Amino acid sequence: MAVATLPSALRNWRPGPAARLVCGLGAALAMALAVIGPARLIAQIEGDRGIAPVASTTDIIVGGIVVNTTGKDAREAREAGWKLAQKKAWEQLKGAALSDSQIDAMVSAVVVEREQIGPRRYIATLGVIFDRTKAGQYLPAADGGAAQSRSAPMLVLPVLHSGGVSQVFEVRGPWQRAWANFRTAASPIDYVRISGAGGDSLLLTAGQAGRRSRTWWRTILDQMGAVDVLIPVARLERQWPGGPVRGTFTARYGPDNTYLDSFTLTANDEAGVPAMLNQALVRIDRIYATALAQGVLRPDPTLMSDQQAIDTALAAVSAAVQVSERQAAARASTPTDAPTEQTSAPATVATFTVQFASPDAKAIDAALSAVRGLPGVQGASTSSIAIGGTSVMRVTLAGDLNSLAAALRSRGWQVSVGSNALSIKR
Repeated sequence: MAVATLPSALRNWRPGPAARLVCGLGAALAMALAVIGPARLIAQIEGDRGIAPVASTTDIIVGGIVVNTTGKDAREAREAGWKLAQKKAWEQLKGAALSDSQIDAMVSAVVVEREQIGPRRYIATLGVIFDRTKAGQYLPAADGGAAQSRSAPMLVLPVLHSGGVSQVFEVRGPWQRAWANFRTAASPIDYVRISGAGGDSLLLTAGQAGRRSRTWWRTILDQMGAVDVLIPVARLERQWPGGPVRGTFTARYGPDNTYLDSFTLTANDEAGVPAMLNQALVRIDRIYATALAQGVLRPDPTLMSDQQAIDTALAAVSAAVQVSERQAAARASTPTDAPTEQTSAPATVATFTVQFASPDAKAIDAALSAVRGLPGVQGASTSSIAIGGTSVMRVTLAGDLNSLAAALRSRGWQVSVGSNALSIKR
């Protein structure tokens, strides 16, 4: 009977520290799978999580209007309450002086948040929705008018500290629900709100606000379709069971968790917490809107620094390739039978500034590719990127500004020539 024997090298082998560590981790994982089971290991991303945000419309919405009216009967009292709510909502928007009939013609709907109907009395909390196409011309830009500008897409990370626990999307919290129900039509901030279901609860946690890695933040923002992050923080402190609830709210933004402003509100009891959170959300939205108007709230340029370095490197490589191609073409066109001393004067190399609209990252790549493919262009790289606005690139050209403008027009671009600069758009 033949007996199989191992080689002497294998018989004398002893695992080193690294091999013992790998074997130990493998044994621990196998034991965890055997004892706990794979179902429990994936339980962190399962369960009843996520609140879908309400669909945002272009209409102008004003909520939280309290009315207390009377009438000959319940119907008349209710109609009076709705008309009073429309008038109060228009006053909150700081609109032009209009009659009640004109205001009523611009109202799309009345939202009943809470109401109590009596035989001759009507007490309610209402919301009023105005048609933007009709009402926008009568409103200032800061309150939803036609000239209002919006920010770049901003990811919302609502952090809640309550009962000694910090949470974002781990469970369905009241702060997340307030942001999900917030109607953003009248806000100049382009909020990117996610439901928090599935793997979002593992990716976006309260600890994420303290991370500074630009690579990590850029990966998350690209996945969510945003260019920067807003971090509204709510801290709830209960004075005693069933007693007042004190809320401290802080508006932060950016990958560095930069502080903007904070304030404090108090609810009489636990039942008043949702209303307090809705009131705080409106104030935080105003803080962000003010920061946007003052030029403070803008995308962090360091989130795009790596992309700018890549663009610069690609421009240098493209310039080197174009120079080598021109040299090869010049050697091929030079006669070899009779040497000549006559050489053409080199074209003047200059650098020009080109402004272009950049609604998204694809528009930036398309503009760079179009300019780099023009004859005589030795390099093109972005010097300022503004997603949703106007970006700027610097173009190195062997020629003059007019030749660059003519080349762009031949490619279908609309070109405006300025002082040593161009403005292009499709």
